[in-house]
Amino acid sequence: MYQEYLVPAKDFSIAGVASSNFKRLLKQLNVPPKLIKRIMVAVFEAEINVIAHSYGGKILCEISEDTITVQVIDTGPGIADLDLAMTEGWSTASEEIQELGYGAGMGLPNIKKNCDRLSINTKSGEHTHITMGFDLKEEQ
Repeated sequence: MYQEYLVPAKDFSIAGVASSNFKRLLKQLNVPPKLIKRIMVAVFEAEINVIAHSYGGKILCEISEDTITVQVIDTGPGIADLDLAMTEGWSTASEEIQELGYGAGMGLPNIKKNCDRLSINTKSGEHTHITMGFDLKEEQ
């Protein structure tokens, strides 16, 4: 099964819509609740990053018998220093975004903590492509 969600840039009024729609689908498919929670944390953080830091993008979700793969592809400007961006509390979010309650510097670290597999392809001046993998197994 395959789902695609578009994520516009700078429109925080719809922040979380894509991840909420995906959550609804996962519930309908009887994915274990603890796994849904991990997936939602990672997908929501990625969705917010697209809204806050790019020119828009998309979230591609593929559900197979034993794996859920989520790709988040934005339209730039890329991450200048990925190692630094993976540091908890480090953020390039503008003051305006922080005043809205976003940009605490926990997005990428939270994504990493909640995925079974994570790949981030990016460089300054280009788009960012995040691939998150989740194993479909019953969680305790």
